[in-house]
Amino acid sequence: MQNQTIIQYFHWYYNEEQNLWSKVASEANHLKEIGITSVWLPPAYKASTGGYSVGYDIYDLFDLGEFDQKGSVNTKYGSKDEYIKAIEALHEQGIQALADIVFNHKAGGDELEKISVRTVNEDNRTEFTSDVFEIEAWTKFTFPARQGKYSEFIWDHQCFSGVDWAEDLKKTAIYSIQNFSGEGFENVPSTELGNYDYLMFNDIDYRNRAVIEELKYWGEWIVENTKIDGFRLDAVKHINPEFIIEWLDHLNAKYNREFFVVAEDWNVVDIEGQLEYINITAGKTQIFDSLLHHNFYLASHEENEFDMRTIFDKTLVQVNPELAVTFVDNHDSQPLQALESYVEFWFRPLAYAMILLRIQGIPCLFFPDLYGGIYDDKNEQGEDAHLELAILPELETMSKIRASHAYGLQREHFDHGNCVGWTREGDDEHENSGLAVLLSTGEEGYKSMEIGSKFAGKTFIDALGHREQAVVIDENGWAEFHCNAGSVSVWILKTD
Repeated sequence: MQNQTIIQYFHWYYNEEQNLWSKVASEANHLKEIGITSVWLPPAYKASTGGYSVGYDIYDLFDLGEFDQKGSVNTKYGSKDEYIKAIEALHEQGIQALADIVFNHKAGGDELEKISVRTVNEDNRTEFTSDVFEIEAWTKFTFPARQGKYSEFIWDHQCFSGVDWAEDLKKTAIYSIQNFSGEGFENVPSTELGNYDYLMFNDIDYRNRAVIEELKYWGEWIVENTKIDGFRLDAVKHINPEFIIEWLDHLNAKYNREFFVVAEDWNVVDIEGQLEYINITAGKTQIFDSLLHHNFYLASHEENEFDMRTIFDKTLVQVNPELAVTFVDNHDSQPLQALESYVEFWFRPLAYAMILLRIQGIPCLFFPDLYGGIYDDKNEQGEDAHLELAILPELETMSKIRASHAYGLQREHFDHGNCVGWTREGDDEHENSGLAVLLSTGEEGYKSMEIGSKFAGKTFIDALGHREQAVVIDENGWAEFHCNAGSVSVWILKTD
């Protein structure tokens, strides 16, 4: 069976002339050739900023680029028809499509409502800082351009637990809505800021049964209309986990299958939070290993001062590898973003080797590392911002090697603070499989490593082309492998 490999097929600054859905369709065959098995697509539905939005300021889940709403028919990525054709193109290549689902909030309401609220302490959302008073807020969603097609459900203030803007006061704050659900926010996994239920915009209240049923219906609608294979769930630590469990159980039962699901539970502090979420949800989802990403970020900045023997310590892929989706960076960690923690370019090939060529975890590649990108705009302070996101030359090669060679017993050689490595023995199912990886965050590295006696007398070469001299395995299955300073080499069997 081929190793699973995901790619996040977008980033915050995608601005190519070809819309993204068309690019997905045209690149589907190429993605198959480099070993991709699943493509994580960005939010496909209309957002409050229409055709300009990356998609997380969700407005209408039922508008996949079909209705003239929020200033455009198409989303940033194209039309509904193009989205469906992109998924079909992936399916023709045997690749799964993952939909990005934003269930935490809605934005861009159509009508104002006069609602009763109390303000809360932004640093401790369990603490009220006012008595009840009234504001006007954009909490009614009628979707006038859609006119009830697909769903006649109207969202109003009873569907939300909080907002951050009072239109009549022209004032930003965190306003806890006083509705039938009672005072305060829901119980959610994150206890940061006292209670981190409220994140942004109009916070969806899952104590409202009508909301739950509407989103279960929408889940059926998106599966049946797009034939999507699985989901990436946004911001789960801010959402009532009981809803997540019910929603997933409903779809799995309805279609008699186990949808692939990976949840974003962003945590760079400790492993306990992610383990608690896994426990609460009974391990129903994969989890992005943000702790490993953070270790990559630290290692890339600390250079040879970082102890590479500890790179996997207290990460999800170390503690619960079966549920870990590993990544180097994503759209939230990109430069200029709120969670900016971009891994330095020199370290990116080393990090990708550590997620692509080991047994543990399911790796997720990042669009700019495969395709690059240039971004010119203003930052939040109105200053000129220029980004050049360079293609990572080694990535395509390592992704192919994962599909063809990264199989069999893994032997660890994490015995030096700057130079570490491992080997894979290969298996009978994948011809010529097996490999050795050596990387160094300091000077040129070398290490004697065991790859297996079945390779005795065989010649191995560096598939990345960083080292010219070949390596011959001795009669006991050992050899001395080398890598350049601040680099990685991936040694595979020479077959010609």
